[in-house]
Amino acid sequence: MLTQFITRNRVTLMATLMASAMSMGSAQAKVDEIHFLVPGGAGGGWDSTARGTGEALSKSDLVDTVSYENMSGGGGGKAIAYLIKTAEQSQDTLMVNSTPIVIRSLSKVFPQSFRDLTPVAATIGDYAAFVVAKDSPYQSFNELAEAYKKDPRSVSVAGGSSRGGMDHLVAALAFKAAGGEPRRVKYLAYDAGGKAMAGLLSGETQVLSTGLSEALSLAEAGEVRILAMTGDTRSTVAPNVPTLQELGYDATFVNWRGFFAAPGISDQQADEFASVLEKMYQTNEWTTVRDRYGWTEIFKPRAEFEAFLQEQEKEMGSLMKELGFLN
Repeated sequence: MLTQFITRNRVTLMATLMASAMSMGSAQAKVDEIHFLVPGGAGGGWDSTARGTGEALSKSDLVDTVSYENMSGGGGGKAIAYLIKTAEQSQDTLMVNSTPIVIRSLSKVFPQSFRDLTPVAATIGDYAAFVVAKDSPYQSFNELAEAYKKDPRSVSVAGGSSRGGMDHLVAALAFKAAGGEPRRVKYLAYDAGGKAMAGLLSGETQVLSTGLSEALSLAEAGEVRILAMTGDTRSTVAPNVPTLQELGYDATFVNWRGFFAAPGISDQQADEFASVLEKMYQTNEWTTVRDRYGWTEIFKPRAEFEAFLQEQEKEMGSLMKELGFLN
């Protein structure tokens, strides 16, 4: 009996040690590889989000191998269609996207929606901003709004999204709040924010509607001036930039950014992706990236992200109808 007792206890001890080791391994588990698919060109908000996230994950040793692929076209539709078509070969891929996936689906820019992919997590929010070249005659958003109200065609607005897309909608929302006719915005569409910024600097357009994070680096370099942003309060990374609300315009907006996996991916792998993104928030490497771009954290994993997308689809659909972009 003593021998049986010792044997039983050895088995129990070994089982306990194995369970403990497995638990430690799980706690320290990390994703081997992530390939980030960016639906636009270099220099835009999607690009910086993917590369900033990849930088934080790689430097904090949460992911072994990180790679990137830019795939412009169709307002993001080309990359979405590619991810769906190559789903079986794209199990390690995360595609970055944001509010435009909802807007462009509603406006039929492409036939797919977030329902054709696997929502993994919303990770950050970025306020919109209105930017002019450093030598622009417009010294404030108030001056810009007055010029627009007098003659909407005198103010051309550049953006990194298609006509009726997010940058266009935000400009229409702001000018409407200022008392202008939102349907008369003279909007010039560029493929990604970097090209839109180049259009502003070359004098092709008077103002740029873009993400605050995209505007910060050029503003700090003295290339542009940021007239206003769309937060509820001023951003800590841009304390000198007024909000539309404080200027007397009742308009706010925040653009989420997050990641989608291929359709049909297992729940386990999707959970692993969401988990590693959540762990990233606790790292110093992420803090560095987040503060560099002035991002706001809005982590929403899996089911919470999908519910959020469904709600935003309703809200954006109502706004687009109000502004005349949907029947």
